[in-house]
Amino acid sequence: MSVLTVQQTAIPGLLVIDLPLHGDSRGWFKENWQRAKMLELGLPDFLPVQQNMSFNAEAGVTRGLHAEPWDKLVSLAKGRIFGAWVDLRPGESFGTSFTLEMGPDKAVFVPRGVANGYQALEADTAYAYLVNDHWSPQARASYTYLNLADETVGIEWPIGLSQAIVSEADLGHPRLADVVPMRPRGTVIVGAGGQLGRALQEVLPDAVALDHAALEITDRDAVRAFDWQGVGTLINAAAWTAVDAAETDEGRRNAWAVNVEAVRNLVEVAASNRMTFVQISSDYVFDGRAESHTEDEPFSPLGVYGATKAAGDALVMTLPDHFIVRTSWVVGEGKNFVRTMASLAAGGAKPQVVDDQFGRLTFASDLAAGVAHLLATRPPSGTFNLTNDGPVTSWFEIAREVFALCGRDRDDVSAQSTAQFAAGKLVAPRPVHSALVLDKIKAAGFVPRDAGEALREYLGVR
Repeated sequence: MSVLTVQQTAIPGLLVIDLPLHGDSRGWFKENWQRAKMLELGLPDFLPVQQNMSFNAEAGVTRGLHAEPWDKLVSLAKGRIFGAWVDLRPGESFGTSFTLEMGPDKAVFVPRGVANGYQALEADTAYAYLVNDHWSPQARASYTYLNLADETVGIEWPIGLSQAIVSEADLGHPRLADVVPMRPRGTVIVGAGGQLGRALQEVLPDAVALDHAALEITDRDAVRAFDWQGVGTLINAAAWTAVDAAETDEGRRNAWAVNVEAVRNLVEVAASNRMTFVQISSDYVFDGRAESHTEDEPFSPLGVYGATKAAGDALVMTLPDHFIVRTSWVVGEGKNFVRTMASLAAGGAKPQVVDDQFGRLTFASDLAAGVAHLLATRPPSGTFNLTNDGPVTSWFEIAREVFALCGRDRDDVSAQSTAQFAAGKLVAPRPVHSALVLDKIKAAGFVPRDAGEALREYLGVR
């Protein structure tokens, strides 16, 4: 009796599984799909949703080569076949082929974009296909095809194609030189009109960018009705960030709608479409008592905004494939603290700035680059702190540095406490300490720039 094994082939992600057949005089039994065991051996958790079967009455029936927009596990219930696979995804492995004669004791995991073709070597052959998307005419329209007789690939079919039973459609598929590679699943950015959204568009130029006008994410029906076909990654850069306004009756409702209900809507479509979900989180999920915060610190929000962000994060954590990117003190193209201080410096003002809140700036360009790095390198799902690096500082010290870089005297900025700033105003409680520990993102291969260096570049100071 064979042992369950999973082997990589010359085509990246195309895996051959040896399936033990447990047999006696009555016949045999096999575990055709055993999620726990197969995942442990390296098969991806491809979340199948549909099973298909096909039957060939005669030896010589040949089909292919078809690259489909989903992953699938191919196996046999009866008979023997010759299988051929060709990588039709863009990249260095485009055109790489692999062949295998197989019976019921083997299965092959075929990733999206790898063309497959099969030739029955025995009569009464029955195939089983486990796939992770529902077939539809729209999905069929996105297949990519290769001719069975392509000379470049040179597949040696055991039964020559002139003697095989092949459909007219399969005989008419293009040669490899004329094949347009199947595009990888795309990326959608929601909240694309904000500071981070604009920065994400710079580093992910092929992504579909959606602002509020393009998709109302708080409308569950609108989110469900959007065409998610072919989307593999969903980045949620949308958020209600009016921290003080969130403490009002109307603001509280708005904050929950955008930061929780909308996230629930997006999580639902991500789950049903097997997407990677990227959620931008905040230091406000913590009370700020610890001087710095690791990714696994329990939530302890002080105000409405922090509570909504924590609730949104908890929803995202239910997805098997997600990155929660926690950040603080974001500065990008738009209204922000640094822009305000630079404007005050230019106008001759002498502002008071709080000196008892501590953290690090995060420049939107660096945050976007970190997100792109996670999507490119694909570390295990989870939460990653991501700010700029360097010394922990206060808003007061940052304001003084901005004034100096703008040619003003640092001493033109004076200090005040948070209590003094809040006197007579409706102000949300803020964490005293917002610094995030960056060890995990660095271990994943992304080293953020020093915040001081980034600040100088942002202000155009050499």
